[in-house]
Amino acid sequence: MDFAIDEQTEGFRAEVRAFLDAELTPEIRHRVHATGTAHDWGMYRAMAARGWIGAAWPPEEGGQGRDAFDMEILYYELASAGAPTDGFSISMIVAETLRRVGTPQQRDEVVPRIQAGELVVALGYSEPDAGSDLAAVSTKATRDGDGWRIDGQKAFTTLAHEAGYVFLLARTDPESARHHGLTVFLVPTDAPGFSLDPIHTLGGERTNMTYYSGVHVPDSARVGEVGGGWSVVMLALAFERGGEFAAQLRRLVDDAGAWVRREGREHDRNALRRLGRVAADAEVARVLGTRATWLRAGERAGDIEGSMAKLYATEALLRGATELLAAGGAEAVYDGPLARTYRHAQVTTIYGGTSEILRGMIAERRLGLPRGRTVDVAAERARQKAAVS
Repeated sequence: MDFAIDEQTEGFRAEVRAFLDAELTPEIRHRVHATGTAHDWGMYRAMAARGWIGAAWPPEEGGQGRDAFDMEILYYELASAGAPTDGFSISMIVAETLRRVGTPQQRDEVVPRIQAGELVVALGYSEPDAGSDLAAVSTKATRDGDGWRIDGQKAFTTLAHEAGYVFLLARTDPESARHHGLTVFLVPTDAPGFSLDPIHTLGGERTNMTYYSGVHVPDSARVGEVGGGWSVVMLALAFERGGEFAAQLRRLVDDAGAWVRREGREHDRNALRRLGRVAADAEVARVLGTRATWLRAGERAGDIEGSMAKLYATEALLRGATELLAAGGAEAVYDGPLARTYRHAQVTTIYGGTSEILRGMIAERRLGLPRGRTVDVAAERARQKAAVS
């Protein structure tokens, strides 16, 4: 397979890098680091002005008709530079989903505002008792006149304090099977009964706990069919998992290389050996992400390949950050790039699907392994002992 980038896409890469040189100022970097909010309205609107929000959409939808590889380059360069793009990436997940399963009103009113850089949307999936097992959510949406009343709580609602809506998964039929009684709603964050509290993570990022106490939304806020929320969320997740974490690995390599040169350790075999392993991981992660992009550019969804890319890259990011921090010793631990990446890497293996969940999906849907199995532990140990001897 040849994943070489063509001349046109390389030109777009240069355009993105020039944009970052102009827009990603030290003031923005400092503000993001100080607040933990990886979103900047000025950069977001500047991207919109260039037509990059929804750039892959056809011109009749306000897009530029760019291909999947252009968009991969855009995400890769933004993440490699450490740009605050949570608002862009999360809102694009919602926008891509609404384009496919949203109502005409949602496509006409919500999607254009995202594309114009006027609106960001947060994801309301996880709950205190339902993390990666989204089928276990207990936030309720009950019929209330011509609309719905929403009661419950969501955890890790990143950017809810900046968002105009929460893309919320709620249980609408507690009597149905777990995957069949769920529905998705667009909940306005200015609705009466909505509130939030900040959560500050180990990596320095800010996320939120969000609360819904008798929040009323009209039926026009519903996304997809009643009881069809699981398929809507699975569609959204297909846009969430891909090669974006490969760029964070590349940034780790660049930061570590700069540190090696700054400390005069160019001939330190221990540091270089560890750096080389991370550089190899970064290239593997990039190619896995490109493979998922290639499939999405055709007729396949590439969701399993995206899960594979996400799993590999985030586990490699955690492994690499641990190795390079150890190589750096005490002088690298205090709040520098290596230490920040190490703290951030912990959560990357959780959001967008934990590593355990993704391994299960890959095992079942790619390797054909059974969903459930019973193992005779004593017999299995005996078999392994016999195999070794």
